[in-house]
Amino acid sequence: MSDPQPQPVRKRPMKLSTSVSLMVSAVIASVLLIVHLFYFFQISHVTQESVKDKALAVARTLADSPEIQQALKLPPTSGIIQPIASAVQDSNDLLFVVVTNMDGIRYSHPNKDLINKHFIGEDLQPALLGRENMAINHGKLAEALRLFTPVYDTQQRQIGVVAIGISLSEVSKQINQSRWNIFWSALFGILVGALGTFLLVNAAKRILFGLEPYEISTLFEQRQAMLQSMKEGVIAVDDRVQVTLINRAARQLLRETGIPLAANRDIGEMVAASGPLISNLRDVLKHGVPRRDEEINFKGRILLCNTMPVRSNGVIIGAICTFRDKTEVSQLMQRLDGMVSYVDALRERSHEFMNKLHVILGLLHMKSYGKVEDYILKTANNYQTEIGSLLGKIKSPVIAGFLLSKINRASDTGNHLLISDDCLLPDSGNEQQVAALITVLGNLIENALDALGQSAEGEVSVLLHYQNGFLACEVSDDGPGIPADRLEAIFDKGFSSKGDERGVGLFLVKQQTESLGGKIIVESEPGVYTQFFVQLPWDGENKNA
Repeated sequence: MSDPQPQPVRKRPMKLSTSVSLMVSAVIASVLLIVHLFYFFQISHVTQESVKDKALAVARTLADSPEIQQALKLPPTSGIIQPIASAVQDSNDLLFVVVTNMDGIRYSHPNKDLINKHFIGEDLQPALLGRENMAINHGKLAEALRLFTPVYDTQQRQIGVVAIGISLSEVSKQINQSRWNIFWSALFGILVGALGTFLLVNAAKRILFGLEPYEISTLFEQRQAMLQSMKEGVIAVDDRVQVTLINRAARQLLRETGIPLAANRDIGEMVAASGPLISNLRDVLKHGVPRRDEEINFKGRILLCNTMPVRSNGVIIGAICTFRDKTEVSQLMQRLDGMVSYVDALRERSHEFMNKLHVILGLLHMKSYGKVEDYILKTANNYQTEIGSLLGKIKSPVIAGFLLSKINRASDTGNHLLISDDCLLPDSGNEQQVAALITVLGNLIENALDALGQSAEGEVSVLLHYQNGFLACEVSDDGPGIPADRLEAIFDKGFSSKGDERGVGLFLVKQQTESLGGKIIVESEPGVYTQFFVQLPWDGENKNA
């Protein structure tokens, strides 16, 4: 035999706080990274442009200076431009400020030994041609960002060039200082994101009653399985009487009672057609008072309903109705009563036969064999007459036991219950039909015995006859009868001539009969007789019993 396959271990999901924190952190990190990159490139560009504009402004200022213009007309060794250039260089933290004539000869330089020497670098040529120029090059000093501006005299003739140099390390230093702004901005964003994540997780946990998402999904699946497995119907609505839940049992009941579940009809329309169910829900929503163990008549069925309001923080947010077909409960109770009656009848007969056995044993001890024979024959004839004939005609043990109990019940009241010799009743596998017949016979026989009373020796007659899928049932008595003006009202619920809280038996008889597709008729002559005719469908074993 092969070993059973091990069940896979279900991996436990992450907690809500962990998953939300990771997700939000990933989003914040991604956003900050992208913003940082864009900001970095933007800062680098802006810093370079700022340095360029600063150097260009200094160069233009020097180019427009009259002292510079006048000094360029003198020899490079005149010493007029050098002090001015040094002062500008120091005040603006520049690498160099060099002024040249049209031959590229320096009039100033940080290294005085290089004055009156030729400027190094081809990037000077555009400026000698009258165009401002910017380039990165390496001269006598460090590699620098160099800007060139032409110098014109008062007649707008170019007489020289002003060259400004800014060290690239200085440019990088300014860019790096700007990066700290990015760092502090990112750090602030991370702190705000962490705080927001913490508040979001706490708010979500409060809304979810401290449950994790996987716990909620498990509870939801269990709830759905529980609701769909319940035999009770469940319908729930919100505060606007919009249906939010209807389980399988409720759908089945609505389907059985003739309310279609067509595809073009939504649940709300279907339940709205259910009448008293939705009316109960509306009433509970309006008043907030539960309605427990209430019986309602729904499409010919008696439903036992419990309707409760749903509250959240003391506010009614909906209502839920659970209901069950009381007909089913009644059938089970009737079937149980029938079995109990059957057992009680057998117990009574058992005691009777034990007494008879004691009589036979005594006669045997007395050696009165002739009397023993007579007694046994008489007992057998009585059994054949009372019980054997009944079991021969009534094949359903439940109905047979029920009738035996009613025979004893009638005997206790001083009356007689006669089972007609023409009775023919095959057994039926349809429990609903058996339960309905018990309801019919039980209520009709009890009503007849109540009408006969305790004093007179009245007679109640029962005839059961099955043929071609239908059972004809007749129950008659020779009691006081029913007045003609009451014949149509006796089947109404609550109608009774015996006092309050009565009038249910005949109502149930008619309800059970018509629910199976049968019919009931009553005839009565006051002071003479009363007779009920009931026809029920019956799934008998023999089609022509």
